Amino acid sequence: MKGVRLRRVVVRTKERANEYEIRIGQGLRAEVGYVARDCLGDRAQRLTIISNRRVFSLYGSAVVKSLRASGFIIMTWSIGDGERFKSIETVERVLRFFIESGLERSDGVVALGGGVVGDVAGFAAAIYLRGVPFIQIPTTLLAQVDSSVGGKTGVNLDAGKNLVGSFHQPAAVISDIETLKTLPARELVAGWCECVKQGVVSSRKLFEETTEFLQTSRTQDVLNSSRLEQLIASHCSFKASIVAADQREDPDRSDQRSRRILNFGHTIAHALEAVTDYRRFRHGEAVGQGMLVAGELSKNLGLLDQTELELLTRAVRLCGPLPSARDLDERAVVSAIAHDKKRTAGRVQWVLLQGIGRPCIVDGKEISSTLLRKSVREVFRRT
Repeated sequence: MKGVRLRRVVVRTKERANEYEIRIGQGLRAEVGYVARDCLGDRAQRLTIISNRRVFSLYGSAVVKSLRASGFIIMTWSIGDGERFKSIETVERVLRFFIESGLERSDGVVALGGGVVGDVAGFAAAIYLRGVPFIQIPTTLLAQVDSSVGGKTGVNLDAGKNLVGSFHQPAAVISDIETLKTLPARELVAGWCECVKQGVVSSRKLFEETTEFLQTSRTQDVLNSSRLEQLIASHCSFKASIVAADQREDPDRSDQRSRRILNFGHTIAHALEAVTDYRRFRHGEAVGQGMLVAGELSKNLGLLDQTELELLTRAVRLCGPLPSARDLDERAVVSAIAHDKKRTAGRVQWVLLQGIGRPCIVDGKEISSTLLRKSVREVFRRT
């Protein structure tokens, strides 16, 4: 659109019909209607917007106006705010709303919000009428660089995180970075942690680009800068390359282009979220703690040298303060790992580091419970 600064990243998969575009820039809310009509076609009549109250109060009006200007009939539904609403019960309510709205297979779903909204809306879209199109409008940094890209959707069960879900690629992703200006500080910390995660498993170049940006952000207003748009585009490009190579996270792959490398820090993160009932940590904050444990474990296994571990630790600290884990029992955290969804042949598959930009996948049988508890305990006490 005229006057809108825009960066584009194309996500390609082996299933060519799933190719889509990520748009990144300032003020993109105004072009949502144009993008939706372009990717959904003329047959689409109804769109349901899934959001939460706070996000919709900030950005819903502009999105609805744009969509209606492109000829869509709009219905909206708000879900609760927070990880505990990422549940089967929430999806059931959303599905009933789809039915009441008269949503047909030629229509679509719009996810307006952060990762929880995107995961719930995407999963509901994936299973309703065996799949209807959906558009991601991520409003958090974590969602813009990670969860909105790649088609993973799903919800949590009492037994663990993301145990029910589906791969359902979006028709488009629209990342308006102006939405980041209204985020609470902790949401930004969570997003920066996810950026560090992607940087450290990607390449030294992306890792250094990310840490240099974080260092600058301590002294400058970077949320208005074109550098932020470029950083988000770089992270989306990296994730798009991984998705293109391994769309469905093939369990037989263990190379450095396996989609499983994106789970660095997540084994401990999911356990932390579970043992604190999803109330203490935002997901990215838990990933920050999880990366520190995975780094410590990598060092204790002789995979990672101290200098590289210190670079990782410094990068996580640059993200901002993380909730403390000092009071948590490492035995409870280690026990919670048993429910991790990334188990293969009955064992957890750990994503660890041999160096910056050099992830590796290690079978859980190679890691003694004593060494794991020691690594968890050392990190928790330091933080």
